[in-house]
Amino acid sequence: MGAFDGVLPGKDAKAVASVYAEFAHRRGWLESDRVLTGSEYDALRGKVGHWAGRDRLWSDVVAEFGPPSVMLGSTNPWYEKTLGYLGEDADEPVVFFHLWNGADPGDESRWPAHDEPVLLAVRCGGDGPFAEAFVFTPSGRRWRDTPAT
Repeated sequence: MGAFDGVLPGKDAKAVASVYAEFAHRRGWLESDRVLTGSEYDALRGKVGHWAGRDRLWSDVVAEFGPPSVMLGSTNPWYEKTLGYLGEDADEPVVFFHLWNGADPGDESRWPAHDEPVLLAVRCGGDGPFAEAFVFTPSGRRWRDTPAT
């Protein structure tokens, strides 16, 4: 899990895969389902920080920004996934939406906890410090503030 340990709950291999996807994108190797136009990408980047200030669901992400360029994980709503949005310019970072669905801390009796994955964080890749690339939703902040048991 490396750098993701303590940032996102559990052992989310889809989050880790997003680092590999970003690497592949920068080298032109990533095959995507959709590439955002320059104006779509700029609009997403300009809006996402404020937009992630509220709790959101998988369906909210897709309704707001359209289908992702890449989806890391299953289409099954019971499981976590990471959605990646990329623009035409390979030098621009991929914007990743890290979604989670599992048992809430202290209530492991209900799995999954939600009907669809909850957005915990948005990560805009790039060359800066890894921890500074995240914008957390209220749910994501609650997860980070919950002591491990």
